Amino acid sequence: MTLSTLLQGIAYTSPSDPALIAGCEITHITEDSRAVKPGTLFVALRGVHADGHRFVPAAIEAGARAVLVETLPEEQRADVVYIVVGSTAEVLGLTSSALHGHPSQAMQVVGVTGTNGKTTIATLLFRLFRAAGYRCGLLSTVCNYIEDEAVPATHTTPSAPELQALLARMQAAGCTHVFMEVSSHAMAQHRAAGVHFRGGIFTNLTRDHLDYHGTVQEYLRAKKSFFDGLDKDAFALTNADDKNGAVMLQNTRAHKYSYALRAAADYRAEILELYPYGTQLRIAGVEVLVRLVGEFNVYNLLAVYAAATLLGMSKEEALRRLSELTAVDGRFQSFISEKRGYIAVVDYAHTPDALINVLETLSSLRSKGSKIICVVGCGGDRDRGKRPIMAHEAAVRADRLILTSDNPRSEDPVAIIEEMRAGLSPEELSRTLSITDRAEAIRTATMLASAGDLILVAGKGHETYQEIAGVRHHFDDREIILEQFAHEA
Repeated sequence: MTLSTLLQGIAYTSPSDPALIAGCEITHITEDSRAVKPGTLFVALRGVHADGHRFVPAAIEAGARAVLVETLPEEQRADVVYIVVGSTAEVLGLTSSALHGHPSQAMQVVGVTGTNGKTTIATLLFRLFRAAGYRCGLLSTVCNYIEDEAVPATHTTPSAPELQALLARMQAAGCTHVFMEVSSHAMAQHRAAGVHFRGGIFTNLTRDHLDYHGTVQEYLRAKKSFFDGLDKDAFALTNADDKNGAVMLQNTRAHKYSYALRAAADYRAEILELYPYGTQLRIAGVEVLVRLVGEFNVYNLLAVYAAATLLGMSKEEALRRLSELTAVDGRFQSFISEKRGYIAVVDYAHTPDALINVLETLSSLRSKGSKIICVVGCGGDRDRGKRPIMAHEAAVRADRLILTSDNPRSEDPVAIIEEMRAGLSPEELSRTLSITDRAEAIRTATMLASAGDLILVAGKGHETYQEIAGVRHHFDDREIILEQFAHEA
């Protein structure tokens, strides 16, 4: 495809000859100078850790035919096309979409954003629509899917070139619907630029990623920009029980809808009964038994139901399919010790709000005299301010607390645990153990448990690795629990 075709509709300036731009054939687009090959358009991004403009000479040396920049380099080669734009990050997405023939325009793409619930909602929508006979794609934290084909995920939302390539593969595979998580990082970095969304869903907003965004207001602004960018033919579905739900809709051109358990909303649900194995609900005047547990999952299921009907599914089919859905890996995933009679729950909860939700759900399910044991850590090189908050919220709701490692990354895991302990009162500290080795912490929790007790292992959920000193090692909370079950007398 010619460079001039890729740039259609994009405002730019260039010192290069227009004839050179018109005749420049582009076969590949990348922001990584190491991935440049002949025929590449290299896009210089201003990243968190490095400025891509520094790598323009290396990209040209590797065979880039054109470079897209925000600032022209001092030295320019006559055989290379230079394109100057206001935001290279945004144009990276737009040109990547154009190179693949704008695949999202041929499919119904629904984005899910918010602090908690993104993976669950996107995955459940994917499963629901596949069960109804549609060909679907999924872009999520856990894994990307093109129908049955699993494509490993490295980020919640892939880079723009990777995202558009995946969408193109989904279109080629005959997918009619795509469900994707849209992270705040992705919106701040314009990774979803060039994606045509049929709809957007907002779950909730609580403290997270402040190491990147700096303030809750900037975090909110990143989420809101997703809805600001929706077209007038799209739908914007938000949680009316979250105070930020209405904020998301303030400037959107999309059709506005809401869901809630408490506030007035277009889609409402009522919890009739909570069970250890599911929840009895009333949605749209119809009683339905679902297989997911907890109020936070009722919000997730209500968003799924609303989105399904907004995409044209009948109310009757949407509710029937809803009742067949099961938990997503690492999201309130429960394991029962048949020999000793306690239950262990693995959940990805890694924010204060998510931890509160899961622990309060467990509290509502506990039998008289049973105790809740919580194993939790905090990730390294991430928002340090939430560490004491996480520990305190866990201690308030658990009878025994075990602080341990999550993904320490480059930080000292002992220091992270100490920052968590700083949030605990003397009484809370008296019920708390600090065990740096996560496997040992989980094993200790199982040894402390008696029949009827509930163990929560929080923070990693679906993850199958632990990152220590910058190195990833295989680690799966679920495997440790099942190994412990196998050794129980």
